[in-house]
Amino acid sequence: NMMRINKKINGALVVVMMAFVLLSFSSCSKKIVFNTSTVAPAARGFVKVMKDKNSNYDIEVRISNLAEVERLEGDKKTYVVWIVSDGQSDKNIGQINSSTRMMSKKLSASFKSVSPSRPSKIFVTAETDGAATYPGNMVILTTDNF
Repeated sequence: NMMRINKKINGALVVVMMAFVLLSFSSCSKKIVFNTSTVAPAARGFVKVMKDKNSNYDIEVRISNLAEVERLEGDKKTYVVWIVSDGQSDKNIGQINSSTRMMSKKLSASFKSVSPSRPSKIFVTAETDGAATYPGNMVILTTDNF
């Protein structure tokens, strides 16, 4: 009887420990919704920011209903994701890959990157050059400061 009780207690402790570990991982992740765009009002999306085991920040961007960049005014060729970190200038962390979903004309886009700096704001611009070192004035989506 004592062995059965010990096994049940050990089993319960394992379940509690697993739940704690899972909760600690999910609590590190922050999901931030983009504000409604004045340039592309149909575009919707969010950003997930999570600190990894190396103290870097994993950044994931997901956007739906994003217009093809060529349809925007001007000679824009790509969407670029920027981060704002405390005390630093805006940093280009890469271009968005977009695709049209099967059976739909809606454009979806996703992006992943890693930053050693903690972002306090993330925004997306339309640019003529994906390697731009400072953002242009066509901001497509932006988060509030977080």
